[in-house]
Amino acid sequence: MRYANDRLSHLRWLAFALALCAGALPASAKRSADAFADRLQGAQRAGFEAWYRAQIFHGAALDAYWASVEEKRRLRRAKRRQRRAFTDSDYVTSWPPTYRGPKISKKLIKRWRTFRDADKPSKELRRKELPGLSDYLASARRHFNFAPERIPEAEFKRRYAREALSLGLTKDQVVRVYALETGGRGTADMQAGISPTTGKGRPISSALGYAQLLAANSVNVLSKHGPKFVKRLSRMVQRESGSRRRQDLQFKLDVLRKMVRTARSVPYKWSRHVAFAKTSRGRALHVMNMDGVIGPWMQVVKLADLKRMAARKGRGQLSGAEIELMNLAGPATGLEMMRRTGIDKPTTNFFSRRAYYRNTVVRNKDSRGLLKALEQRMRAGLKNKGAQEFIAMFDEVLGVRRTTAPSAPSTHAFGFVPRAFRPADSR
Repeated sequence: MRYANDRLSHLRWLAFALALCAGALPASAKRSADAFADRLQGAQRAGFEAWYRAQIFHGAALDAYWASVEEKRRLRRAKRRQRRAFTDSDYVTSWPPTYRGPKISKKLIKRWRTFRDADKPSKELRRKELPGLSDYLASARRHFNFAPERIPEAEFKRRYAREALSLGLTKDQVVRVYALETGGRGTADMQAGISPTTGKGRPISSALGYAQLLAANSVNVLSKHGPKFVKRLSRMVQRESGSRRRQDLQFKLDVLRKMVRTARSVPYKWSRHVAFAKTSRGRALHVMNMDGVIGPWMQVVKLADLKRMAARKGRGQLSGAEIELMNLAGPATGLEMMRRTGIDKPTTNFFSRRAYYRNTVVRNKDSRGLLKALEQRMRAGLKNKGAQEFIAMFDEVLGVRRTTAPSAPSTHAFGFVPRAFRPADSR
């Protein structure tokens, strides 16, 4: 019955969309199609006109489908606020409609698109250039007179491994997320769209580092965890005996305090963090992900927060793919996808229309299928050099932890003591 109701709802949306389409197709679009058709002859013209009409109806069907998805999502949000359980009827159970109308040649489609877009700015002009590493570094210099402390990649991974283990994450969880997010080749300062091996490409988002965290994540992390970072760095300054190193850490501490105050000056709301991260001052906070001391703390804590949230919701054990699902879809949505009512539902229920079509790993799958696809990509990435180096760093740290007596805490070069070895008053 729920599938019949789902289909009925979809058909109602389709009827509504077709009615709109029939009466509200922009005149300019119709004139453009007519003008193009006037350039064609005989069968080619008839074929184009039939194809164009079918495209309009297919577009209306897609609009109706996604309107139905949005309506279901709105109802689930209301249920979540009321703490009511979801049922199968709260989801769209069908897939986006597939185009089955007349076809024309790719050459003719290309001619039509060139004609249609003749008065539009070129793709290069329309494309908005996103900030890159140089922009983030320039913002940090401008607003905080700060440049991150850069360390060798292997050492960053070693510190990252120590931090991850201290927060209860496992080697398997961390390395698998790394293998998927960076293809097993990424660096601590890898930005999405830029090859970590050649340095070529262009930024496609602000995502940075081993888990590809957005600039908004940096604002969020410093707002939420910044005071703990300040206390921790303060202890490092106090323990440091060398005058030059102490001065460097003290300066870093002063900058960190300013950045934390800046992050906390913004209301603790994701939309506000996203907006602030697009400003020059907000971009400056993102560089802390690259710093040899604070970077591992910042990059790891997002994954640890996901793990803690899942534990609070009754999922104490998570695979690397499940953590990545929470990272990809959002924490609450990722958990929803893993529940009984969500695991067999199309991924259209959980991603925006744009994100669904943009992300190839998401398309044409249910939640279970997406988890399998993530796992497959992780296995492929684990074979690459960066992932193998990361595994070696974890094994090294785990070996040290197994051979170090709890009665003799080991303070590492940047002031870290594994959680299992810390006295209670140091946390």
